[in-house]
Amino acid sequence: MIKYTLKCDQDHTYDSWFASAAAYDKLDKAGMVSCEICGSPKVKKAIMAPRVNTSDAPAMSGAPNAPATEMLAASAPPPEIEALRKKIESQSDYVGTNFAREARAMHLGDAPERSIYGEAKPEEAKSLIEDGVPIIPLPFAPKRKTN
Repeated sequence: MIKYTLKCDQDHTYDSWFASAAAYDKLDKAGMVSCEICGSPKVKKAIMAPRVNTSDAPAMSGAPNAPATEMLAASAPPPEIEALRKKIESQSDYVGTNFAREARAMHLGDAPERSIYGEAKPEEAKSLIEDGVPIIPLPFAPKRKTN
């Protein structure tokens, strides 16, 4: 996963997660990246500063000398990701492993349009993108729904 700070032509700046740099490039080239604030399709990566650890700030890498609390903090998802998860789960239908079939059916007009999320194999996701089905990878694994 990679997090980019994005900026649209209306000067809105926000962060977004992508499966990889190549995934961002492919979605951007396909015109599938838009401003989450105003919806503008004219979005570019903003200048970002990498996190640099100094000798005063230990790395949260799970290194043997790192305190246990820092190792736990490094594995916990950032608050932004948890907020995104809650929003998606409250406003979308979980379709589980049927995601690719449901997304394709909506794209073809065989099923009513609605917001869905679920799981797809990499080859299924690639096929959807190649066929122009608007999907985006989530920066978290869905919590499995049970009866």
